[in-house]
Amino acid sequence: MHQPQLSFKQLSQRPKLPVFLSGVLIRSQIGFKLQFFLSFFKMGSSDRLFNRQRTVHEILGGGFAADVILWRRKNLTVGILLVTLAVWLVFERSGYTLLSLVSSVFLLLIAILFSWAKSAAILNRPAPPLPELHLSEEMVNEVATFIRLRVNTLLSVSQDIALGKDSRLFFKVAAYLWLISFVGGLTDFLTLGYTSLVVILTVPALYESFEDHIDKYVILGYKNLHQLYVKLDEYVSRVQKWILVKKKLS
Repeated sequence: MHQPQLSFKQLSQRPKLPVFLSGVLIRSQIGFKLQFFLSFFKMGSSDRLFNRQRTVHEILGGGFAADVILWRRKNLTVGILLVTLAVWLVFERSGYTLLSLVSSVFLLLIAILFSWAKSAAILNRPAPPLPELHLSEEMVNEVATFIRLRVNTLLSVSQDIALGKDSRLFFKVAAYLWLISFVGGLTDFLTLGYTSLVVILTVPALYESFEDHIDKYVILGYKNLHQLYVKLDEYVSRVQKWILVKKKLS
């Protein structure tokens, strides 16, 4: 059936949404936001954060990298921190740039090896023990395949975002890029990289050492936040009822 079109005047005179329905919408919006925030923690019957069943070591992969991050190989972890600290100090205090530092290191290395080889030839000593500097075709193909797969995945995701196929992913990427831009405006790339490495090598290890206490207080905070949500929901319901009664009396 053909329905008659309403004019702008008739549309403006149509009854507006009742106040109590507006309150229901506001209540549902607030509740949805709080429930989305609370669901991020995924608390259940477990007494662990995010309701996880695996250990921190298993979550990090359970391999060599997990051992380094969780200080199972203390000497290596301390060595990485000291080397990165030395590199950061060299760049920050000495005024070196990455290109000048790499060039200086290679120049020093080549000069030492050249002098060693010449002196060994004169004194009938063995030459410097250098490994065979050669890239096999298999290794190059594996690296090329790995890079190609990752680049194709990135291009596919970028195409989906550009064509508007995944709005949720778009907002995630936009939020991450804004966060990177904001943090990048506060510090330089070298300091950010060193700080990130320190965080990666300290926060998981500290959490593993004190996970019982951290989980206890985080779950307690989650319960308090959930109680706040219940109280807010009750308050919004009372306001709705008060507005509805006042509207009936008027």
